[in-house]
Amino acid sequence: MSQVEIDQLSLQQLAEIRKQFEAEIDHLSDSSTKLRQALAKFMDCSQSVSGACASADEGTQIMIPLTGSLYVPGKIADTDKFIVDVGTNYFVEKDAKGAVEFFNKKVDSLGKNIVDLEKLLNEKVGTLRNVDMVFKKKYSETKK
Repeated sequence: MSQVEIDQLSLQQLAEIRKQFEAEIDHLSDSSTKLRQALAKFMDCSQSVSGACASADEGTQIMIPLTGSLYVPGKIADTDKFIVDVGTNYFVEKDAKGAVEFFNKKVDSLGKNIVDLEKLLNEKVGTLRNVDMVFKKKYSETKK
């Protein structure tokens, strides 16, 4: 694939490239936010399982989440068995250690994805700055 020097592009082409980079940066920023939210949820899940094992007894009253905002009352039947959503509405029963390991693996994986995404985002921002500098330089030259 051949590369084009941005100095050789017209103002209109630079403006289009700038729009594309801004859209990509917005998309990557949104993705980063969503990944961070998912990371926080998995961390909460891991802590909840650990906390339930440490402090709950069988028969303890709890509130069970059905959705993000709807909870129903329930009782703990077994303090070492957890139903874990492994994705796309598949659920498996795991013991406490297995559930915590599952959530911690998700946290590690998401953490790596966030780091990679942040690197890409920083590269895009740097490239956008370069395009902006060239755009401003060419624009000022046309005003002379």
